[in-house]
Amino acid sequence: MVEKRDGRREPFERAKLERGVIRALEKRPVSQLSIENLVNEIEDEAAQKGKTANEIPSPELGEMVLRRLYGLDKVAYVRFASVYRKFETMDEFLREIEHVEEGVIEGGL
Repeated sequence: MVEKRDGRREPFERAKLERGVIRALEKRPVSQLSIENLVNEIEDEAAQKGKTANEIPSPELGEMVLRRLYGLDKVAYVRFASVYRKFETMDEFLREIEHVEEGVIEGGL
């Protein structure tokens, strides 16, 4: 189960996770195999972390995705971060890009 930010709980959906990752990586030079491996790693980590309580908070899941995208493709990382962190201004994008360039990532990635 995934505990959403508003307190709702819904079943973990690998397909939903995969869609978000694919959208972030759209038109990026990343193979389908790399995408599948990334999604498998996140799914495995989420299952491990959710083992005790049978659920994982969605913010924790989002941070797992960000960590892996950061290591795989910085553009995809910024794309995902912009949706996940709900960027509303150009300054938020620019600040995140500056953090990526400096190697300083919010949330301690």
